[in-house]
Amino acid sequence: MKKEQVPQDKGSLSERNLNELCYAIDENGNYTTVQSSGWEVKSVALDESMSLIQERIEQTKKEIAEGKLSPIAYFMELNKMDLPLLASYVGIYRWFVKRHLNPKQFKKLSSRTLKKYADAFDVSIEELQNFKPY
Repeated sequence: MKKEQVPQDKGSLSERNLNELCYAIDENGNYTTVQSSGWEVKSVALDESMSLIQERIEQTKKEIAEGKLSPIAYFMELNKMDLPLLASYVGIYRWFVKRHLNPKQFKKLSSRTLKKYADAFDVSIEELQNFKPY
């Protein structure tokens, strides 16, 4: 895209007085950086994505309240993690992490394992163990 064609739409960035750095082609045909206040299409897509994430977080909180999932599931969703990513952060095999999503298994976790999860989520062990969804 040419330098003068870089979108300057109002969106989530412009509301916060932020700009995004984009690459564009200048009048000499060279790549250069250009500040963009946003692109409406991108803002709509990001807003929709964040809305879906919020719905998943609410669903997870409901399942924790019903005793179907452990608090690990909430913090995974909140931090936009999936099973493989969380497993790599805590240094535990995926199938163990999957087991730890079970509330009964979660209650049996050692303080050492809980510390790994708490560090990955940047919360205290107490916050992790005493999480109340509502």
